[in-house]
Amino acid sequence: MEQITKNSTKIKKGTSYTLRTALIYIFLIIGLIIILFPFYITIITAFKTTSESAANFFAFPKSFYLDNFKAVLQKANYFTYFFNSVAITVVAVVFILLLTTMCAYAISRNMNHSKYHKAIYYYLLFGIFVPFQAVMVPLVKYTGDLRLNNQTGLVLLHITFAASQAIFLLVNYIRSVPSDLESAALIDGCTIQGAYWRIVLPLIRPMLMTILVLNAMWIWNDFLMSLLILNKSPNTWTIPLFQYNFKSQYTFDYNMAFASYLVAMVPIMIIYAFVQRYIVSGLTQGAVKS
Repeated sequence: MEQITKNSTKIKKGTSYTLRTALIYIFLIIGLIIILFPFYITIITAFKTTSESAANFFAFPKSFYLDNFKAVLQKANYFTYFFNSVAITVVAVVFILLLTTMCAYAISRNMNHSKYHKAIYYYLLFGIFVPFQAVMVPLVKYTGDLRLNNQTGLVLLHITFAASQAIFLLVNYIRSVPSDLESAALIDGCTIQGAYWRIVLPLIRPMLMTILVLNAMWIWNDFLMSLLILNKSPNTWTIPLFQYNFKSQYTFDYNMAFASYLVAMVPIMIIYAFVQRYIVSGLTQGAVKS
């Protein structure tokens, strides 16, 4: 009787576990469909003719119609806006990585015995809790007074707003790197700068790649800040601004609009595909304090 009761309990637990697992997979599949459906619509609409979209908006295209992409690239001066986005993204990300890593290294190695470095760290940390919408009106006024309503001003703003999050992630990650490695290098005659470049930076590469991807995606897709700073001159537009004005110009040509969206997605997806394996490892390892 006791054995039957135990077997019955095991069966109930196994059934409960199977049901819970099935519900989890159903939930994940539904979430995957919700995420992939807009991407599916973007792809099929970009390769359709106007008549195909009018006949059935959700159907797969009968053939891969490439004239939408040709029209975007040839008629809309697309490459000007593309290279504007590339230049702003590359310059901003390079300076974000360069400046925040040096700042985070100094803070992480001195904050335990220096109130000055600890105060700077918490001061920068407060920037994470300040939403851009709360400061955008005075920000536009100040950038106008300083004559920074241009691409240079936009790069400086991206660096400024990215610094808080990047330093927060880097400080915690660098603190997990044993300082004994740097001490050994200094004993062998290496300078502090040499230890930083040759030892610390290679060891924090996963976090650097994480910051690179997060900020590259944010800067590449940024619309509101670009709209406030760059919308005066079409020659300085980035891809999001081009798509915003492109939609207004070609209101009824959804095929060309979606083709422009798909072309804009390709560069950042390529970058993400190459470095995405560093993101999880960078965030999880940085959360652990040695």
